[in-house]
Amino acid sequence: METLVQQQYDRLAAVYDQRWQGYITNTLAFLVDWARIAPAETVLDVACGTGELERLLIEQQAKQIVTGVDFSNQMLAIARPKFADQPSVTFQQASASALPWSQPEFDVVVCANAFHYFDGPDQVLAEMRRVLQPTGRVVILDWCRDFFVCRLCDWVLGWLDPAHQNCYTEAELHELLTAAGYRIQRSQRVRFGLIWGLMAVEAVPE
Repeated sequence: METLVQQQYDRLAAVYDQRWQGYITNTLAFLVDWARIAPAETVLDVACGTGELERLLIEQQAKQIVTGVDFSNQMLAIARPKFADQPSVTFQQASASALPWSQPEFDVVVCANAFHYFDGPDQVLAEMRRVLQPTGRVVILDWCRDFFVCRLCDWVLGWLDPAHQNCYTEAELHELLTAAGYRIQRSQRVRFGLIWGLMAVEAVPE
């Protein structure tokens, strides 16, 4: 299943920023404000895509240390040139379920607009926790099935898109995080326009 998602985003990479510009700008700008990432915090962006979250973070703090991982090399090929003169921003090709670090490295692990694609969300959350500093936090922004249109999209994509996995309600995401050994710090549902209903959740290791 992960291979299907990788192939899909390899194909989309060249047009992704243009096609999803409004959605990306609105949701990631919200996330940057909501996450309140301090300048000294090291950030891991899981499923970073074309590096737009990194771009917004660097606009606020030019020396923010950010690492983006994505399993699509084509998406990373779009992301890397955006930061050719920014040594504090790096990218690695990796699966969210097998992060390439052997010990805790990051103060904040972020995952934006991707959690519904993971076919093993418990494994992804365990990997995030494994590379997170004991005093760190995870911040997830994703589609929320508590909104009717997102429930409809989830149902339609389940039929039409073999790469799509599962949207969650806010309570279901909380349950996944709790089962993976996190404690919920705060959570918010937010709507962008008529279609997109999302949730933001911040959690810390127990």
